[in-house]
Amino acid sequence: MDYRLGIYEKAMPNSFSLLEKLQCAKETGFDYMEISIDETEEKQKRLFYSKDDKLAIKMMLHDLDFSIDSMCLSAHRKWALGSKDPEVQRKGLSLFYRSVDFCHDIGIRIIQLAGYDVYYEESDEITRQNFITNLQKGIYYASKKGIVCAFETMETPFMDTISKAVDYVKLIDSPYLGIYPDLGNLNNACLIYNLDIEKEIKAGKGHIFALHLKETKEGKYRDMNFGEGLVDFKKGIKAAKEIGIRMFVAECWDNGEDPIERLTGVKDYLKKEFEG
Repeated sequence: MDYRLGIYEKAMPNSFSLLEKLQCAKETGFDYMEISIDETEEKQKRLFYSKDDKLAIKMMLHDLDFSIDSMCLSAHRKWALGSKDPEVQRKGLSLFYRSVDFCHDIGIRIIQLAGYDVYYEESDEITRQNFITNLQKGIYYASKKGIVCAFETMETPFMDTISKAVDYVKLIDSPYLGIYPDLGNLNNACLIYNLDIEKEIKAGKGHIFALHLKETKEGKYRDMNFGEGLVDFKKGIKAAKEIGIRMFVAECWDNGEDPIERLTGVKDYLKKEFEG
């Protein structure tokens, strides 16, 4: 198999322990799990684990013969790097540094960064400049730990296309910053701007590290079952593989169904999209 397919942590019930999520991901045939550090205190507490806590996770992964290869750092929606509030900026940068340390200590390779300057504030030139300043600091810190970071294409105009993400990657000009697009979000952006999704993916050649596979349709960006939206997964996957992408993550959310049955269905659906 010339690719690896991971599963997003939130595809499994939040009531599951980390061990149970990892066991579920492995049992249903995924190659690795993507961990979430989101806006909740519950998830952010992980960044404050002791060395012993993190060693326990490493031993857990060793015993399972499984891995956590990427982190979705969506906490910056709340603690935005571009905020006009200095305290929000400070907290956002601290979470960035701690995420890098966590990944370094656990063995996680990629941090997916939310492509927002701000989310709960109005975006303007000041928030953009704050974002750039703090992003430079975070990437510099990541470079010292050998952790690569990559922008997720989002649902807001600030960074909803790969072309926009490339502009910031080139501005920072570090081998430790790239792009980790969300195919579903990107599909919606292409509908809005009348872009060809294959050309848009190839516009990121040399800068894309991995790809989220998520179902969407016009105006709806999450909580959809695979096969119910408008995303052409075959086309997106083919374009990504042609420019060297080999890491993919199925992004979906727990919906109360039996997690083993549902995730097996997700894996089987996407495996077929990789064929041909």
